[in-house]
Amino acid sequence: MRAIPLTVTALAAALLLTACNDSGGGKNGKSSSACEIGGVSVQIGSASVAPAAGDTGEVPVSITNQSAPCTLDKFPSAVLHTGSSEADVPVLQGAKAQQLKLAKGDSATFTISYVRGKAGDKASLEAKTVKVALPGSTATRSFPWSYGPVATKGAQGTPDASVSAFQQVGD
Repeated sequence: MRAIPLTVTALAAALLLTACNDSGGGKNGKSSSACEIGGVSVQIGSASVAPAAGDTGEVPVSITNQSAPCTLDKFPSAVLHTGSSEADVPVLQGAKAQQLKLAKGDSATFTISYVRGKAGDKASLEAKTVKVALPGSTATRSFPWSYGPVATKGAQGTPDASVSAFQQVGD
């Protein structure tokens, strides 16, 4: 009679371990809990546009979960494209990432801050689009960049811009 409870216990343990196995459980072998572009809506909000060269502007990006609960962990990615080249927007210096869990319908935001460059200047990046990616995913979403040229800094021409950490929206 003791064999039946042990068999049931062993079977339950095996099923539990299989359910917890993360290898291959998510898309492309990634954890299924990371928020992905296909499961969330991504929108650019009303920007605070830098009016002249040297001024600072802010472009808010909002994410709303449209599917199963997911997690935003680390920082978002933003890449500025000119048509012939691209430049990664660095993370805001001193920013600390926080892990946010988003249930279906929950939202989070982050901000792309930038210094406007001078049109036609070698030290400016004439961005045409910005591609946004979420941490843990390679999928991107492109948006037109209509906020003017972005100033650069350093010898490599790094954009004088930054990406903030995610912030939860609502309660």
